[in-house]
Amino acid sequence: MDVYIKGIGNISPQNTIDSNIFLDDIVNHDAGFLTSIAPIYKEFINPIKLRRMSKLIKMGICASKLCLKDAGIENPGAIITGTGLGLVGDTEKFLNQVLDYNEEFLAPTAFIQSTHNTISGQVAIALQCFNYNNTYSHRGFSFESALLDGMLLIKDKDAENVLVGGFDEITPEHHSIVKKTRWVKNETIKSLELLDHKTKGTIVGEGVGFFSLTGEKENTYAKIKDIKTIYKPENKEEIEAKISQFLNENDLTKDDIDLVVLGINGNVDTDDIYYHLADNYFNTNYAYFKHLSGDYHTVGAFALWFAANTIKHQRVPEVARFRKENFTEKPIKNVLVYNHFREVDHSLFLLSQ
Repeated sequence: MDVYIKGIGNISPQNTIDSNIFLDDIVNHDAGFLTSIAPIYKEFINPIKLRRMSKLIKMGICASKLCLKDAGIENPGAIITGTGLGLVGDTEKFLNQVLDYNEEFLAPTAFIQSTHNTISGQVAIALQCFNYNNTYSHRGFSFESALLDGMLLIKDKDAENVLVGGFDEITPEHHSIVKKTRWVKNETIKSLELLDHKTKGTIVGEGVGFFSLTGEKENTYAKIKDIKTIYKPENKEEIEAKISQFLNENDLTKDDIDLVVLGINGNVDTDDIYYHLADNYFNTNYAYFKHLSGDYHTVGAFALWFAANTIKHQRVPEVARFRKENFTEKPIKNVLVYNHFREVDHSLFLLSQ
């Protein structure tokens, strides 16, 4: 059975809350990290309950409700999420309480909400959904694992529709920690100028993306033909071979791909493979997205949102076009997303019209 994206709810550093708008109003962040643009939460969550919820929980519940509303579904057959770090803010809050109160008189709320599966549980409570519920925390493969699980449920006909999400957040404290590594740029730059700074590191971000998967074709964004993960490939040749094999398994060649979405993040230490594929492997249109979202463990959810909307709207926004001088207008039928997290976890998404 084929798997289709019927609805999307995406809260990100861009104006992505309205599913009918596709990157029409771009936000150029100039801070050290990209934070999400919050919706009006009281429109989706009881104001009395809001005060006990952390930022990421509010974002998760809101994004899930936006997704189901977009899909025209009241209750999903399963809820599956992926996260690399879980609720960082609640974890920090609890640990600070341990220090401030000398391990005594600790409020339990922050500890309870610090676990990785909190979002899945809170979404299930908000929706009163008592079906299959699972959370994956597989670093750079977290969202991909959740998506694969959801696709298998649809293909095995264990559920008619599945709610799949990916989420991660960034805080000033966490940013100060990762900034000490080569993964984050030391200098502060404007997000839209990410590729103009040929230095080590990237800019980090956050986001919550939910997708309603179904086996029915009508009124959908796109078809998810297949996904693939590659762990620690030895060299560029192995990646090329894996991509060729992936396309061949889906009865396609590289010439059949109308758009390649690359996970370029501005890090001179890790972007080589993207430029190599653009120079030597594919001969088509290219797009990139991390200057819009920042980089984080489950940024694949933003990439999937972007790829699905290029097919739905049949256009690639100017701000996301890579190598604009060679960009040609043509129908978008097959889209390949290639992304890697710190050169360890490599993933491929293949979508079609």
